[in-house]
Formats: sequence, structure tokens, C-alpha cells
Amino acid sequence: MKVNKALWFGFSLMGLVVAGAAAMLLSVEQITYGHIGLLMLSLVVVAIMLGFPTAFTLMGMGMLFTWLAYDRDINRTLDLMVQATFRTMSNDVLIAVPLFVFMGYLVERANLIEKLFKSLHLAMARVPGSLAVATLVTCAVFATATGIVGAVVTLMGLLALPAMLRAGYSVPVSAGAITAGGCLGILIPPSVLLIVYGATAGVSVVQLYAGAFFPGIMLAGMYVIYVIILAKLKPKWAPPLTAEERQVTLPGPLASLGVGNERRALPVISKALRAGGTAQADSSYLRKQLLVVLLPAILFLLGVLWAYGQITAVKSVYEVPAELEQLGMSYSAGSSSGLAEPPGAGGLAEPPGAGGLTEPPGAGELAEPPGSAGLAEPPGSGELAAPPGAEAEPATSGEAGLAPPPALAEPGAAPAATGDEAAERGKPSSTFWIVIGVGVLLLLAYYALLSMARLEIFKMLLTSFFPLMILILAVLGSIVFGLATPTEAAAVGSFGGYVLACIYALINKRPPGARRTALLWTLLWLPAFVAIGWFLIWKSGGIATPVPRMVGWLAVVTVGLWSVLAYRQSGLQTEVKDSVYLCAKTSAMVCWLFVGSAIFSAAFALLGGQELVERWVLSMDLTATQFLIMTQIIIFLLGWPLEWTEIIVIFMPIFVPLLDHFDVNPLFFGLLVALNLQTAFLSPPVAMSAFYLKGVAPPHVTLNQIFLGMMPFMGIQILAIVMLYVFPQIGLWLPELLYK
Repeated sequence: MKVNKALWFGFSLMGLVVAGAAAMLLSVEQITYGHIGLLMLSLVVVAIMLGFPTAFTLMGMGMLFTWLAYDRDINRTLDLMVQATFRTMSNDVLIAVPLFVFMGYLVERANLIEKLFKSLHLAMARVPGSLAVATLVTCAVFATATGIVGAVVTLMGLLALPAMLRAGYSVPVSAGAITAGGCLGILIPPSVLLIVYGATAGVSVVQLYAGAFFPGIMLAGMYVIYVIILAKLKPKWAPPLTAEERQVTLPGPLASLGVGNERRALPVISKALRAGGTAQADSSYLRKQLLVVLLPAILFLLGVLWAYGQITAVKSVYEVPAELEQLGMSYSAGSSSGLAEPPGAGGLAEPPGAGGLTEPPGAGELAEPPGSAGLAEPPGSGELAAPPGAEAEPATSGEAGLAPPPALAEPGAAPAATGDEAAERGKPSSTFWIVIGVGVLLLLAYYALLSMARLEIFKMLLTSFFPLMILILAVLGSIVFGLATPTEAAAVGSFGGYVLACIYALINKRPPGARRTALLWTLLWLPAFVAIGWFLIWKSGGIATPVPRMVGWLAVVTVGLWSVLAYRQSGLQTEVKDSVYLCAKTSAMVCWLFVGSAIFSAAFALLGGQELVERWVLSMDLTATQFLIMTQIIIFLLGWPLEWTEIIVIFMPIFVPLLDHFDVNPLFFGLLVALNLQTAFLSPPVAMSAFYLKGVAPPHVTLNQIFLGMMPFMGIQILAIVMLYVFPQIGLWLPELLYK
């Protein structure tokens, strides 16, 4: 019987694992529970490689070996299982997993990817290797929005692979671009991998998202640079597009103007609008086109006005009220803090013979003004003695309670200025005007290059690329800048994915009465637009009144009504049903993985396996650099037979406790792991991206060709890991800036 090479490789790895475990047990004089824990780890790896479900393998092995560790006490074993399960499922960070997954499946089914790929490859038509570059950018954007590697690789295999093969691209280059680009979704936030690592390692998911942003962009940029250089050096592997393939067809109304594709759009449309248009391109149509042309300038102008308003807004400096002065917060123009110690005073001192705390005489001490009510003890009580002149009045139940303590005033402080507030207006800096000047120059260059053909490409990007980017940036921005927790942002993202799916379904399917439906949707969303605009203006200081409660509730009701109506009017019943089913399936898998991981980790620690591993690592007397290199090599090798979920839930609980000894930041370690786990999808024999692509590729595309195309991108991933280690601020700068 002929056995496949991949099977031989897998059986060889399993044989090595079993042989290593046997050698470990035979080499020790006495087998301890710690060695049994390492045997459990080896058996788990072998069982997973044989194809057993990861979550239930972890739970089963964990329960079996816990039972052995507890001397076959079934009650304590079940107690440990229940406690580990409850501790895992009470982690509220995991709520973000089904929400992000649901957003991904909905966006995937909104039929955005075809228009996105077409618009990007036309926009980059003059870039060397434009189809491969467009594939990488499309994969990066779509994988970021969905986070589902299999879906992105499969869809791009159906869409981009035939286009690249027809254009004369080599099979390895085409396959490598698709498989590597599809894996970016597990690194660029919002990423389920980062949520799983954060929950496993006890690291803030918010900081992980902020830290992973620039490494993800760096890796995607390195992919693009590699493809461009390869296309320049080997044009036969990635030939440029022909003139016919770069051709953009103008719509009928614009074509009726009788101008070529290379004519500048702004003068052509302005001239046609002044002339009254044509039979096909009337004034109303031309005004809409002019609005699209002027949209970048309008957005730039609004941004400048908003920034100028923020900079020059009147900043009020409020004086400290008298009530706060009584609490010891005397305001001083020359003092950075209202609280100050008298010169030479080391704190509260006890005079000789006093039985309690009293203040030394002199200026600048804690003192109450004459006649003020204070808290005093009866004479001879041996407690806090009141200064002379203070009246002692016991607090009654009808009063506020304890009288305010005396003011802590700074000697020599200038008295507070009279009046309620002092106003000062900010002035724009030279940097502000430089930025405006650069922006104006860029706008002029944009309009000088904006031809009729590029206008059509820009309109395609407006309906494909920019909505996805707005959704992604809204989710990431709300998390990174502290406006929402990851769970809340995931809820916003999933609802945004639903909105996008409904809008694109209405545009693409064009059901009867689509115009009336669009008008109804606009009316239902109007209260929400008003509430959002009001909130933003209020936050920027434009108005003093927050959003009225009635407006907020009206927006909630109308948007909820729209959600129900849009479900049927857009014809999304099948898509939403499939998305909910797949979301439940994926979320259940992730949650069971966490439960299995918790039980396995508890059993491993109970047996002493963790302690044995720590002693072994510490006995090697490694430096922090050597430890990081060793762990990254282990993770890289584990990526060959295992998937990223198994690596994180099984091996991160073993590595993370060692980080404190080597003074390694868990956030930085997580970024290295996330970069390294890109290889888990590209490294044979369990290179899932290769199998996803092979399932939809033409028959003449072989697995060996796909593997060959993935190898250079694996090398780029290793180079990115080295760059992140050498320059850790690539990943740590943004978290340190935002969360000091």
C-alpha cells in the first residue's frame, strides 16, 4: 500500500514525540507526577495529530490524569472540572468572540470582496505585480474585517487566482499571495487570536490590539514590497496588465459627454453642468457627480474647521471656590499643586508631653480661622488638640457630619484671583499651518491627476473599500482610544456588519420598490444621525447641552425598527441564518477549547509538570534573548503539526509563567507569538491555507506549487519577527503612548 508523503511526515513526528516521552521516562531514576504531566502533554499532541477533536482531547486527558493525581478520587476530579469551567466561562472578554465572528461572516456574505478586488486592482494598475499587490491589499482589508482565514483564502481563490492565472502569473506567486494575505486576519486587529491569547495569558486585549496594529501593517507592507521587487526582477512571473485590462468603461451618461477617459474630471463636469448637460446626463446627475468629485475637498475643509475650532476654543480656568479652600486646596498661581507642606516641616509632629497630635506654632501650619467650627476633643482626652481660638462643637445627627478640616495653605502663596473664571483662547501653531499647506498641495495634485477613468475607480472605492475601512477603524478606534471595551466595540462592529450587508443587498439585488425602501430607511435613521451629530458637537464643546434623553430613546427605537424591517426588505434571511449558524459553531468551538485548556492546565500544574518545566528551563541559565529565541523556535516548529488555537491554549500556559523570571513583557511576548503563528497556516504538512486554496483551485494547480509559493512569505514572517525583536517599539510604542 502506498502511503502519502504527508502521512509519512505526520507519523514520523508522532513517532518522535512518543520516543521522546519514552526516553524521558526511562532516563530518570524515579518517575514523579511531574514526569507523568509531561507524558500527558505528549499524548495530547499525538492524539491531536491523529485527528481527535482538540477541545475534548484536552478535557479527556486532563480529567484522566487529574483522577490519577487525586489518587482516583472522582469527586475532587469533578470539582476541579466544574471550577475550571466556571472560571473560564465567567471571563467576559470571551463575549467579544461570537460578536466579532458574526461580524466577519456577515461582511463575508455582503458580496463586497469582488467589487473591492476589482477597484483595487484598477487603482494599482500601473504598479508592478498589480494583481498580486491588489490581492494582498484585498486580503488584508477583508481578513481584518472578518478575521476568518479559511473564508478569505477560499473567496480569493475563487476570485483572484483565475484572474492572475489568466494574466500570466506563475502559480507559486499567485498561491503565495493569496495564502499569505489571508493569514493577516489573525494578526491585524480586531483579531480573535489576540482575544484568545489575552484571555489565556492575562494580558489586556485593548493593549494587544494597540500593539498589534503596526506589526500587522509592517508585515502586510513587507509582503507588498516583496511582490513589487519580484515583479520588477522577474516580469515573466508577474507580468504587467495590458492596456485593455487597465481600460475603465465610463457609464452611459458620462460617455454621452463625448470626452475621453484621460480628460480631467473636474473641468469636464463643471463645464457640462454650466452648459445644462445632455439628454442622458442632466443637471441633477451632473450635480451628483460634481459632489463626488468635490468630496475629498469637502472632507478636508470640514477637518480643518474642526481642528481649528478645537485649537482656538476658549479654555476656561476656574478659580477654586471657598468651599474647596476649606478642604485644604488653596489655589496659587505660582504653585503646581494646591497641597503643600510648610517649609521645614517633616509632617505632623508631637510636641513633648502631648498625648496626641498637635501642630507646632508658627506661620504656614494647619490652622483654622478664628471662630470657625471645628472638631475638638474634650481637654485631657489625650487625642487631637485643637489650636487656640477654635470652637469645639459636637456634630449632631442633623448636621452634615464632621466639620471640614482646616485649609493647608502654602506659605507665601498669592491669593486667588477674584471672579468666577479666567478665559484664554488657544492659537494655532506653525505645525498646524504646515499641515494645512501640505494638505492643500495634495488636494491640488489629486485634482490634477483625477481623470474621468480615475473618477470611476474612486467611485468604486467609495462603495467597497472605504465602507470597510470606516467599519474597521470605528471598531479599532473605539477600543484603542478607550471609548468602548472590546466587547462593546465587537457589538458595534457586528451591528455595522449587519448594516453594510443590508445596504449592499439592497443595492445589488434591487428588489421592487428599492427607491421607496431607501427613503424609508433614511427616515428611520434620521434620529440616530441627529443624536450622533449632537453628541459629537457636545463632546467637542460646540454646545453645552448633552443629547436629550428623548432623542436618544427615539434613535434606539427607530434603529431597532429598521433592523427588523431591513431583515426582510433586503432579502438577507438566508445570509443572516447562515451567519448565525456558523457563528454559533465557531464560538462553541472556541469556548470548548478554553474549557479544555483550563482543565488541561489545571491538571498539568497539579501533576507538577509546570514546575518541572520551569526547573529545566531555569537550569539552562538562559538570558532573556536566548529564552525568547528558544520559545519562538518551539512555537515555529509546533506550527507544522498544530493549529494556532492548539498552540495558544496548550503551550502558552506553560511559557507565560516563565516570563517574569526573564523580565519579558507579556504584551511584547504576545506580539512575537502572534507574528510567529502566521507560519502555522503556511507551514506543511498542516498548512491549512494551502488546503483551503487547493479545494477551489483549478486541477492543474498542485499542493507542491502552493507550498513552494508560501515559502518566501514564511521567510518574510521570520524576518518580521526579527525586526520586532530588534525594534520592540514597533509594537510597544502605541500602547505606551495611549496607556501610560
